[in-house]
Amino acid sequence: MINYESLLFAFIFAVVTAFPAQAHHSDVGMNMESMVTINGVVTEFNWRNPHVYLLIEVTDEQGETEEWEVQMGSVSVSQHRGWSSDYVAPGDRVTVEAFARRNGDPYGILETLERDGGLGLGRDLTTPDGLAVSESVAGQWIADTSSFPDYPGGYDGLFIALLSLNDAARQAAADFDPLSDENPNASCMGRPTPGFFVSTGLYMMEIEIEEDDLIVIRSERDAEERMVYMDGRAHPPTDQIVNTGHSIGWWEDDTLVVDTTNFPFHRSPYQTGVPSSTQKHVVERYRLNDAGTQIEAEFMLEDPEYLAEPMTHARLLTYSPEAEMFLSKCDPESASRFLTH
Repeated sequence: MINYESLLFAFIFAVVTAFPAQAHHSDVGMNMESMVTINGVVTEFNWRNPHVYLLIEVTDEQGETEEWEVQMGSVSVSQHRGWSSDYVAPGDRVTVEAFARRNGDPYGILETLERDGGLGLGRDLTTPDGLAVSESVAGQWIADTSSFPDYPGGYDGLFIALLSLNDAARQAAADFDPLSDENPNASCMGRPTPGFFVSTGLYMMEIEIEEDDLIVIRSERDAEERMVYMDGRAHPPTDQIVNTGHSIGWWEDDTLVVDTTNFPFHRSPYQTGVPSSTQKHVVERYRLNDAGTQIEAEFMLEDPEYLAEPMTHARLLTYSPEAEMFLSKCDPESASRFLTH
């Protein structure tokens, strides 16, 4: 009998370790094309969301010390790797490969970590051949990253590649300072729809059919949750803004269609400095494949105030029933930590 728990853990482990630098909101100013090696002693292991941080004291040949701050993924991504709050402790000697700030600050984004004794972060697992089978789109899902291109930069890289910007969007992006408190990610504002969808490259999504007239979509990222009303209601008037957007849904044969409008203005929902307006409109489609192992998912995003034409994107989501969902709330102190550098 196939051990789905170990297979699915291996699958998720492979996903998160294959893209360790993906989906960071503070890539700006980093040299993402080459890495530095940091060897030193851990002075702090800060286990918070949306980013876990390592502080490492490095001593050079002259005996001078320097403290490096190394940014990791979220608590949930780290837990899927098998990490916990005591995985690394002050006093541990570690060797880290990281992408460093271009300006020379001792600040990096983690790529690999190895502790003395040989325990470390592996990156060579492969997707299992056998997967669990679902009877509907309900359940836990994570992206099959082989089903769409590897856009450099992860979350923001996908939007950079696929968004068709107008002049207003290009000017707004040019004016944006991502290292200031203008950056919504520094205040736990989250990623509005289709943020859930795009974040499945690292974070699990759960679709729960609570009743015939209500579906709940959850994301591990910041424990975000969205209600989809299936009772035939229309969207409210455009002046009634909903923080997550207002979602209504229906079935087209075996495809779940989710239509979302009534968004608030967001200064940088794509992590690129391009805003989204109250005119934004997103349509998602979810269809279980014939094997029952994956959802064929796609979305269409339009925003006439900032986009020259609609954006579309599709991917496969793999059924992951035995994997644990780690729903960790965003911590404002951790979220804004990158602004201090």
